[in-house]
Amino acid sequence: MKNIKTGSLLQIDSLGGGIHSKVINDILQKHYKCYFFNVVANRNKNKLYEYLMLFYRLAKVHGNKDIWIRSFSSTITLPFDKTQGKNIVVIYDVGNSFKSVHIQFLNKIMEKIFYYALKRVDSIIVMSKLWKEYFESRGYDNVRIIYTPFNMNVFEFTEEEIISLKEKYELTNKPIIYLGNCRRTKGVVEAYQALKELDGYLLTSGEKEVDIPAINLNLSYRDYLRLLKASSVVVTMSKFKEGWCRTAHEAMLCKTPVVGSGLGGMKELLEGGRQIICKDFNKLREDVEYAIAHPELGEKGYEYASQEKFTVEYFEKEWIKLISEVVGE
Repeated sequence: MKNIKTGSLLQIDSLGGGIHSKVINDILQKHYKCYFFNVVANRNKNKLYEYLMLFYRLAKVHGNKDIWIRSFSSTITLPFDKTQGKNIVVIYDVGNSFKSVHIQFLNKIMEKIFYYALKRVDSIIVMSKLWKEYFESRGYDNVRIIYTPFNMNVFEFTEEEIISLKEKYELTNKPIIYLGNCRRTKGVVEAYQALKELDGYLLTSGEKEVDIPAINLNLSYRDYLRLLKASSVVVTMSKFKEGWCRTAHEAMLCKTPVVGSGLGGMKELLEGGRQIICKDFNKLREDVEYAIAHPELGEKGYEYASQEKFTVEYFEKEWIKLISEVVGE
């Protein structure tokens, strides 16, 4: 069916993508008739059972659609499901996808199936130049970068709302140092140890997956952005190769300096925005102190992060173009 405006699309969204996936969903629903399968793993202490059940459910998906938009897990089941139609795969980060399954032998099996299944897809979408080069080096020639999108309008703040946030959480007397989501893979344990002697408020946000003495806040998205704006520096010391790094990008749009590990696609972001790449936790305190003393880094970051290619409007245009090319309109 060439005219896919009267056809249908399906996105299988499993284990990740978050805000990025939501924006894709919103765009698809504006322009096409869509079917969405939200197949997620039921949380279980037995990780092997949890992931086997996820892949079992994905393998049961069937149907004939113009385009199937897949993530990591649903690509693994592509050779086994009963779907017909074109396939687009959105890859956020390969390394962390494999690490999310805590059983080594299953990792190896998944990896082999994943790269085999990629040979059958029509387009591979990545977030950065590093991942484009990575997949091209493995022999895939249908790789395209579509950068993760941001609604630039939400990064406008009044001085009053920032003061109100600081007062609400009693963060008024010292610099705020935001360490990122409270997850071990985000490097918050090592970052806290490296920075705990600084005279500042050390904060994390989101679900507290690791127990560290830093202040942890569960915030609405708006308050989370206010926190980034109120921070003197944002630390993104991820220990895995990021697809991009949404937190770092949001901080740059808030004109807040960023110190990050630069792993994966994050390197392109931090280098482009002339932020600080810290490859050694032993140097983290020095780099954070420098960032706090040089708030002008935030202006440099904003100049890069606010480019048109990072807007929701540009993202939408690129996706419509991609779908038209894949279907052959």
